[in-house]
Amino acid sequence: MDRRPVSLLLDCDTGVDDALALAYLCSQPQVEIVAVTSTPGNVAADQVALNNLALLELCGRPSVPVAVGSRTPLSVPLVTTPETHGPQGVGYAQLPVPQGAVSASDAVELWVEAARARPGELTALLTAPLTNFALALRAEPRLPELLKNVVIMGGSYYYQGNTTPTAEWNTHVDPHAAAEVFAAYSGQPEEKLPLVCALETTERIEMRPEHLAALAARAGCTEPEVASAGQANGTRSRASNELVRQLSDMLRFYFAFHQQHGQGYLAHIHDYFAACVAIGTTPFRTRTATVHVETEAPRLVGTTVADFRGLWGEPPNARVVADPEPEQALAELVNAVGAFAARPRT
Repeated sequence: MDRRPVSLLLDCDTGVDDALALAYLCSQPQVEIVAVTSTPGNVAADQVALNNLALLELCGRPSVPVAVGSRTPLSVPLVTTPETHGPQGVGYAQLPVPQGAVSASDAVELWVEAARARPGELTALLTAPLTNFALALRAEPRLPELLKNVVIMGGSYYYQGNTTPTAEWNTHVDPHAAAEVFAAYSGQPEEKLPLVCALETTERIEMRPEHLAALAARAGCTEPEVASAGQANGTRSRASNELVRQLSDMLRFYFAFHQQHGQGYLAHIHDYFAACVAIGTTPFRTRTATVHVETEAPRLVGTTVADFRGLWGEPPNARVVADPEPEQALAELVNAVGAFAARPRT
């Protein structure tokens, strides 16, 4: 595929699949990561920031600024998910203590300043609850015009939720922020509408132990990387490559979580797929829709509904991503991150 230069503002709640997405983005020389901002979600915001700092240093990008914004959702108490991603958000991995520090700038200030300084140049990749982005839109309502593209991982449309029967995790953590973001895009030109990667698409990107083994082989690990459902919980990787070892320890926890919930010994790597969409390294198509996020009904909070047919008579506010190619996306991950891990970094 045509790998054109992309400049990214990334907001995440790292998180195993966020970590995999960040490692993948670091593997792409055409991608400029302008800043990484940290939103509470999978773990608390300050832990997210530590994870981001450590990963960027491990991937040879220590100069990328990491900032923290809000430490709570807009209107509801924060709920985290240690059972899904581990107490620090990175499964069994024990990341090195970062040498750098979190930016003194607030995440919202950083986003607004960057967008104003580089109008039409920056793509926003949002793999977390939309708290920080909603606050940035409050601070600068022109963000839909200033940003080049927006990619959101979140929601589920006529598809089972992964947090409640109808709600996806990111929109459930901060439904009010998600509602504000979609409202801000109502009436924008179609090419400016957010690209939304929802569960019905991202759950098709299933990473399995054989993909991890192939990634380790591509990285030149001295021994085969074996992760299996028969291993005891807490089994750690012995890979000779540090990046592979850390990612493997994250994924082993994530594989086990999915198995415990009847989905098989695999991982839905939602945020990695969203990263591919943001930088144009995987094929997909889109359907324009008007998205509603439920914020009131107790059993439906965080539920997303998409009007694809214009029955509400309201302007579209999203382009919902459809028709991924999972085999292509997984081959891209194995080759890109494996080759990147094999390269020496200073």
